[in-house]
Order: sequence, then C-alpha cells, then structure tokens
Amino acid sequence: MKIARLLRESMETYGFVNEEKVLTRESIIAQTGIPIPQSIKDFLFDGWYDEIKQKSSQLNYHDKVSDFKLLPPIPNPSKIICLAFNYKDHAKEQNLIPPDEPAIIIKPRSTLNGATSDIVCPSFVSKLDYEIELALIIGKDCKNISEEEAKKIIFGYMILNDASARDIQAKDKQFTRAKGFDTFAPCGPWITTADEISDPQNLKMMTKVNGTIRQNSSTSNMHLKVASIVSILSRVMTLEKGDIISTGTPAGVMLNKPDAVFLKNGDKIEMEIERLGKLENTIKFV
Repeated sequence: MKIARLLRESMETYGFVNEEKVLTRESIIAQTGIPIPQSIKDFLFDGWYDEIKQKSSQLNYHDKVSDFKLLPPIPNPSKIICLAFNYKDHAKEQNLIPPDEPAIIIKPRSTLNGATSDIVCPSFVSKLDYEIELALIIGKDCKNISEEEAKKIIFGYMILNDASARDIQAKDKQFTRAKGFDTFAPCGPWITTADEISDPQNLKMMTKVNGTIRQNSSTSNMHLKVASIVSILSRVMTLEKGDIISTGTPAGVMLNKPDAVFLKNGDKIEMEIERLGKLENTIKFV
C-alpha cells in the first residue's frame, strides 16, 4: 500500500494512494464503518492499518491526488537519523572509504517538508546542495535487534532529500547545523509499505536539477545495507515507531568538487526512486 498525509482547503487528512486516485480517511470510515483515528501515526502503528488492509480490495477510490497537497508522511517523529558516506560511489568521489559503522547525523524534525513544497534557504547560505536518499520508517519500538528482526520492524520506505549547506558544514566541521535548517528534509511523496518492496537494495535512484541529471545510481551501491543499519543503530538507541532512518546518498552531489554548481534561487529539483514515487521541490532563498 501507499499511504499519504494530505492537505486540502486547510483540512489535514491521510489516505491510500492508487495511481492518480486517493482513498481518504473519511472515505475509509464511510465505506467500512470503522472509526479509524485522526492521527496517521496512530493509524499506522496501533493496529488500525492492519484491520483496514484486510478490507482494501473492497474499497473504492474517489478523489484525485492532484486535489491535495502532499505533506511529510510522518509528522513529529522522535528521531530523523541520516547516514554519511554510506554509498561506495559517493565515498569514492570524496576519496574516502565507507565506514563499517554508521556515521550518523540527527536531523531536527522541523526540517521535514512536503514532496512538492519549496526548500526555503536563508540568504547567508552560499553553497546549498542536494542528497537523494532512501528513507525507511520504523514500525515498532525495538532495541538490540538482529538483522533478521530488523527486516520485520521496517514499516515502509520513502524518498528523502537530505539538503545540506556545504559552506556551513565546512565551517562547523560537523553536519548538524548545515543539515538542520527548516524545510531541509523534503520527503515522501508517501510511504510505500515494506511488503511492496521485495528488495530495497536494488532500486534505481535519480536526481535532476532543472532537468539535468545530477545523480544516477542504485541502492545496490550502499555499503551498509538496510537491515544492518537498523540492527546496528538499535544497539545504540531505542528505535521507536515512526522514526525515520535515511540511508545515505550516492555519487553526484557538489561536495568538494572544484567545478561545483550549487543550488540557486528558483532551481527545480526532481528526485525519483524506483517504485517509491517522486519529489519535486523548488529552491527559494530568503
């Protein structure tokens, strides 16, 4: 299933997406009589989704996706964890060896942004960069789990753009401020549940800026694989339902390139990961 968080006429809801059609929470209630909760997190992780999924073949989709604004699929996660240098091709272009333990950055939840919303960047940032990443959503609280157990607690996947201010990153010598600006984590466009992605390590991924391809790779280039990442992180911190783990970016970013062309006002970024949809965001400097 594909599950989106939606906004129409200042009213927030959520629902299932099927091609260009949407089945909203309100329609689900009307068609099933089941009083599913208003909170998407309660719906996804407290048993309601499993109940509705059993009736999914009987449900009719009426609304159009285009009638809604797509919001970040998960509101207020307890953690957004991003990995650095986890793709072999990206590490190679930086003259680095991918680390055998996750090198992580915690991104504030205020960075979360919609799939078609503007990325708003302060004018004092001079080197704004993009990073396409496969992000996963944790479905159950867990601690000290194995890789096999990790596969079972991943609820689903989405795209995340780990936008980064490279000039701030170089100044600070660490990544939190550079990646922590409001709106610096466009994501979505929806959550695709794990049962629809048979192999998360074999998904094509592409970034375009103003129609020009900048990143063209595959999740097969990850160094630490998805299940290993979750297992290792669970030994450090309790992972909680709704947590977002973003698994690193492939080659093609502007970091440390002598001929770097950083993002400027009005640039349009398209990010697509096979079977997960597309992000389309515009840069706005203020």
